[in-house]
Amino acid sequence: MRALLQRVLEASVEVDGSLVGQIGPGLLILLGVHQDDTLREVQYVADKCLDLRIFEDTDGKMNRSVRDLSGSVLVVSQFTLYGDCRKGRRPSFIDAAPPALSQPLYKAFVERLAASGLRTAQGVFGAQMKVRLLNDGPVTVMVEKDASDP
Repeated sequence: MRALLQRVLEASVEVDGSLVGQIGPGLLILLGVHQDDTLREVQYVADKCLDLRIFEDTDGKMNRSVRDLSGSVLVVSQFTLYGDCRKGRRPSFIDAAPPALSQPLYKAFVERLAASGLRTAQGVFGAQMKVRLLNDGPVTVMVEKDASDP
């Protein structure tokens, strides 16, 4: 599982011209699900996203998490995070989980974040989406957990 985190001042997602999710300060999380992922990876990556200290404290050091700030989280499904560009000029998405596997894991990820008590918004799984963000910093980091990791 891969989660690309962007620290944002605001972010939103539209589907067919309609606003479906919007947040203020917090995290925009683009989530990719691998074909071997299970709930174990969901739990690890979701908890890491909630507790990763990438927000500044009063001294300007990255010492606070989105949970510490009571920030918001916007989650957008992003199978292209598993695009393999090593060969040729067209990415291969063979490692990305098919929708029958990835949709329930995406839903479980969103539910785990929401259970933290933070305001949690989401895109529409599998839809063509327009994502807007105002990156803060900019700060962008990748959180990964492979099914083979201990």
